[in-house]
Amino acid sequence: MEILDWETSEAKTIENWLHSEGYKKVNFQPGHDVLGGIWYEAFEKDGYTQLALFLTSDVDEERALSLFGENGLAKESFSRWGQYETLLPLRKDLLVITGSKIESNVRNLFAKFQASNSEKVQLKELPDSVFNQSKVLHGEVAFKLHDTHGFPLDLTQDVCRERGVTVDVAGFDAAMQHQKDTARAAGKFKMDKQLAYDGAPSRFTGYTSLNESATVLALYADGAPVQQLQAGQHGVVVLDVTPFYAESGGQVGDRGQITTASGALFDVQDTQKIKADVFGQHGVLASGSLKVGDAVQAAVNAELRAATTRNHSVTHLMHKALRETLGEHVQQKGSLVDEDKTRFDFVQNAPVTQEQLHRIEQLVNAEIVADAPTVIREMGIEDAKASGAMMLFGEKYGDVVRVVDIGESRELCGGTHVQRAGEIGLFKLVMEGGVAAGVRRVEAITGAKALAYVQQLETTVAQAARTLKAPLHELQAKLEQQLEHAKALEKEIAALKGKLASSQGDELAAQAIDVGGLKVLAAQLDGADAKTLRDTLDKLKDKLKSAAIVLAAVERTEGGAKVQLAAGVTKDSVGQLKAGELVNFVAQQVGGKGGGKPDMAMAGGTDAAALPAALQSVQGWVAEKLA
Repeated sequence: MEILDWETSEAKTIENWLHSEGYKKVNFQPGHDVLGGIWYEAFEKDGYTQLALFLTSDVDEERALSLFGENGLAKESFSRWGQYETLLPLRKDLLVITGSKIESNVRNLFAKFQASNSEKVQLKELPDSVFNQSKVLHGEVAFKLHDTHGFPLDLTQDVCRERGVTVDVAGFDAAMQHQKDTARAAGKFKMDKQLAYDGAPSRFTGYTSLNESATVLALYADGAPVQQLQAGQHGVVVLDVTPFYAESGGQVGDRGQITTASGALFDVQDTQKIKADVFGQHGVLASGSLKVGDAVQAAVNAELRAATTRNHSVTHLMHKALRETLGEHVQQKGSLVDEDKTRFDFVQNAPVTQEQLHRIEQLVNAEIVADAPTVIREMGIEDAKASGAMMLFGEKYGDVVRVVDIGESRELCGGTHVQRAGEIGLFKLVMEGGVAAGVRRVEAITGAKALAYVQQLETTVAQAARTLKAPLHELQAKLEQQLEHAKALEKEIAALKGKLASSQGDELAAQAIDVGGLKVLAAQLDGADAKTLRDTLDKLKDKLKSAAIVLAAVERTEGGAKVQLAAGVTKDSVGQLKAGELVNFVAQQVGGKGGGKPDMAMAGGTDAAALPAALQSVQGWVAEKLA
């Protein structure tokens, strides 16, 4: 019996989806095991096991029911929900057992997952607009397929290869690294637990002051405590009094400077919590020397703090507007607030429409215009709940909490805020998209950045209108007209390429060489794209009857030349030759690789100069395989 390995990327797709729906993976007793050839996994929600999965190609249902009954799951709630291969490209069954009380709910969730994933798995049907003109899938697009939809990079590469498209792996890696670099600021606060500190706490004064006289309590370099930092050293400074806000609640840590009377200057690049009441200022000593016990002046970068503060305050107003516009189901799933923007993840199954986005902007800007004062109070947690203050799901609060009122918004929050809503200036949403099943993300900007963004949009629209020689009120119609014209031209080009492929096919067939009773043809087609190569290949296979064929095309771009390859083997010969092996043999010689089905395969390469020799080598490769 074939068992699905849960560590595969395909299985991880379902696991990630379950996590996004609030399920937590748990081990049965005796844990991960395969009993009677049955592999299983369990998930719990709300404190007890509610859902379990069998992923296997051959299931003994009686054994499955017995196994799950032994682990406290309702036997009567056993369901077989379709072939797993309808969700992902594996030949497995997906079997589900749930607690009977949530059978309907989980069934609906899986139906939603199947509906959305059935679209996602059709990578082969991605529109050409996904690819740029040089037939390269952008790294950011590949990363989104991986991060949001669960597609591993190698699967994306395989599908793209069949279309004669390469994947920007460097861009994918860069997007992956960027996510890792920014993830730390996207949710709850973190403490710098790598630093061992047992001294006095830091007294934070940053709510009311951006400049404080302080004393150095501790210094760290390379994660270890030191007595002194020298110019050029990176390190962490702990002060007895600090105006620097430490990253928490989605708001990034403050930046600024720490100076001494003797001329030392420590450039603070980030502030993190070492303990709940101990703040570490991270940065580099730009000049002088800094010692434990030194008297210093700590100054927060006021411009950055003000921008971050505006973005944090508007996040509260936006959260309120999201709930008012979309419904009370909206819950915060994570946030990032810095000087450039506010990014907010929240529970929402469907995309937010343009009309809803406009409504959210109207509500927030109305609060800004009303210029209500910000009221901040400390009170007991029970009093805060009774007051209707918004509490973040899953967040832990102490007995005394900080309640922030801005206009109609009331939330528990430890961040920095404007004194009046009018200080925010202007609010503009700039992005809305999905980040996981049931989770959407919006990004917004405020103040001068929002004004500059709107002005740039106006400039872009005006330039487009001038280019199309249309007044602004006719711009949309003019664009649609141009697009229809472009589509018509594309159809004409495709038809001409088809005719070219047909005529070239007739000419190329005469160039085929007999090798051991098999017709072998390796040729380059000028001006062909991937579709033309495939169409010509099919015509040649029909014409030659028994053949092994490699067709190539070279595309010249500003970045250099790209080679596209297509290989085909007629069905009567796939027992001796495989198209995937053949195309890969040629692709390796031109700086690429490829693969595909036994009778049809695609590949790409970058070394156009090596293509003639690579094509000449096909005859020898076939002869060796037939020997």
